[in-house]
Amino acid sequence: MRWRITSLIFIFGSLYLFLIFNVYNLQIEKNDFYFKKAEALEKLSGAFKKPRKNIYFIDKNNNLAPAALNKEYPAVFAVPKEIAGNAAIYAKKLSPILNISAEELERKFNKPKNEYALLIQKASAEQIEEIKKLNLKGIYIKNELLRFYPFGDLASHLLGYVEPMEENGGRYGAELYFNDLLFDKNLTLTIDYNIQAQAEEILKKLIEKYRAEAGTVIVQEPQTGKILAMGSFPNFDPNNYSKFKVENFLNPAVEAVYEPGSVFKIITMAAGIDSGKITPETSYFDTGSITLNGRTIRNWDLKAHGKQTMTGVIEQSINTGSIFAQRTMGPDIFYNYLVKFGFNELTGIALPGEIKGKINNLKTGKDIDFATASFGQGVSVTPIGLISAFSAIANDGVLMKPLISADEKPQVVRRVVSSETAKKIAKMMVSAVEKNKIAVISSYSVAGKTGTAFVPNFGGKGYTDQVINTYMGFAPASAETPASANASAGKSASKPAFTILIKLDKPYGSPLAGQTVVPAFRELAEFILNYYNIAPDRL
Repeated sequence: MRWRITSLIFIFGSLYLFLIFNVYNLQIEKNDFYFKKAEALEKLSGAFKKPRKNIYFIDKNNNLAPAALNKEYPAVFAVPKEIAGNAAIYAKKLSPILNISAEELERKFNKPKNEYALLIQKASAEQIEEIKKLNLKGIYIKNELLRFYPFGDLASHLLGYVEPMEENGGRYGAELYFNDLLFDKNLTLTIDYNIQAQAEEILKKLIEKYRAEAGTVIVQEPQTGKILAMGSFPNFDPNNYSKFKVENFLNPAVEAVYEPGSVFKIITMAAGIDSGKITPETSYFDTGSITLNGRTIRNWDLKAHGKQTMTGVIEQSINTGSIFAQRTMGPDIFYNYLVKFGFNELTGIALPGEIKGKINNLKTGKDIDFATASFGQGVSVTPIGLISAFSAIANDGVLMKPLISADEKPQVVRRVVSSETAKKIAKMMVSAVEKNKIAVISSYSVAGKTGTAFVPNFGGKGYTDQVINTYMGFAPASAETPASANASAGKSASKPAFTILIKLDKPYGSPLAGQTVVPAFRELAEFILNYYNIAPDRL
């Protein structure tokens, strides 16, 4: 009996000692190993320790569509310390499954001091199945929340993306600008996904047709400043951002400047008329060229147009007429109106990386500098700055802050020209559209202006033979139809419902804007007029 009791004491005592040893081994000897393993798992979940909220697009009826949300994806990672000595074998087995070279995998495995090594972040079901079959020690699969963009590359510059391995993972676009807010609440953008999709489709076709290097399209609501669409090409897929170059992530609509060309003649005319120095009927005699500071400027068509009014200058896009208007008002008045239109300041749009236009060369400029600036050469603007200026003309002369968040309230920046001036300029633009016919939309008054600017030779002096085409326009442009005619659509027919900018960079063969961006503008404008069910303002 005593022997049995002694045996039991010995057995249970041994088990107790074994348990104590294991507890010591886990908590003391292997504490660092398991801590690092837990840390690896925690780190793998990245930015979503606190789930990020969603981003939504909207439509004309205030229906929401998710533009960015969280979705579970299986991630495959390794703990190098557990693989010790088997790096080459593991690499050889996993390489064909993960589509990663064995050399690269072996390098990842041969870093035992690393807590973990991420192998693939969004593994397919087939890859997971094959990895599980191998049953390799030190290779783990864990579902993690990652950002998912249901619309793919639509509005990718505007949205940006999330880098999950970073604690505050928003990168570029709204994901960066609203990074902190998105940990607390959802974000609804002013972007109408129907207009955005149509705008990008039209721009994409345009770029492909003319083998252009790039392009940008923006649609804005003039009375509120809301951005209804903003897209550029080349773009990227935020679901697979690592496959794209860094330059693809920058948003050309707010982070790049360019010389706008003849669309700028509208700004020159607005300054001249508002200052009382000219009227739409003011005339001059065009000889086809003008020489200033030893340099001769000619019209784009190399023609002399004889006696012309300022309206005729806009209709035929005459360079010398724009110079006449600028010289009539003088350099100080011209420069001050460019400042009033906002070309030397940020618009304040809620997107990261915005830069200002460049008009500083006019502070101490020569006559030739002011002359070329009058038709959009030698000064630079951002697309968002340019469309905001044109929207001010569409909005009775009042400049609005461009809005991207639906929670922002419309904000008046300042009045840049009088209501009377804005109406006169709109009428001149409508006349230009009807004279040139390409942008005409039956039963609607359309205000528009083309611009074809040569690209500067950034490596030297002067300009290249490549061009950037721009079209700026808005509709309906007439105030003749009472607002009640379109009450059911939620848009007033007596006010322009939208302003459109379409920009095409370096189309092959350097065609004029009338061949490229103008037909694209008309197609997009027709879509928006029908989409909003806006009543005709010219019956």
